[in-house]
Amino acid sequence: MQFINLHTHSFTNDTSVYEVVNQYPWEFQESIPNYSIGIHPWYIDGNRVGTDLACIEEKLASTNCIALGECGLDKRIEIPLEKQLEVFKDQLALVQKTNKPVILHCVAAYQEVIAVKKEMNVQNPMIIHGFSKNEQVAQSLLDNGFYLSFGKYLLRNPELESVFQKVPMDRFFLETDTIEETIAQVYEKASEMKNIPINELKQIVKNNFEATFKREF
Repeated sequence: MQFINLHTHSFTNDTSVYEVVNQYPWEFQESIPNYSIGIHPWYIDGNRVGTDLACIEEKLASTNCIALGECGLDKRIEIPLEKQLEVFKDQLALVQKTNKPVILHCVAAYQEVIAVKKEMNVQNPMIIHGFSKNEQVAQSLLDNGFYLSFGKYLLRNPELESVFQKVPMDRFFLETDTIEETIAQVYEKASEMKNIPINELKQIVKNNFEATFKREF
């Protein structure tokens, strides 16, 4: 059974891993078989937003496009939150024409992301990637229907263990994002924290992926 890497910026072409590779509209690579595509809040460029959104709409119609993202909100950058919200909502409007999930970048803006989900009545599954916050934030997101994806901080932050242990088995994913460690290493750490064998963890993540992404292995 393959490892599933929910979010990575590097395509390894490793047959033991099913990778959802992050792509940006302005540097899209047709050769990558399974990908998400979106406008990251860091890279909003007013001169090309229209072109980027048109590309996203086109790619969302492709079976190789697994999800929208990463997209979202980040309060720790200079781009005004109002502009970020506008671009975020424009992307959500496109994905709402499909049943594809959304992979979210969120920094210090969890309440705003929850509010947008409610305001737009987003029914597409929404996954916070690279989750690193406390139990209170995790529970608030879970209560509002979000999924949580864990990676770098599971390896780097021991305090996250208690948070991860309490996340329901049907509400999490695992990822590498931009770290040098492999997805197998992330699974190894997650299996220790959940106190379950790797193969059982693989099955759990596979079940979550099939249910959320409507894809079967």
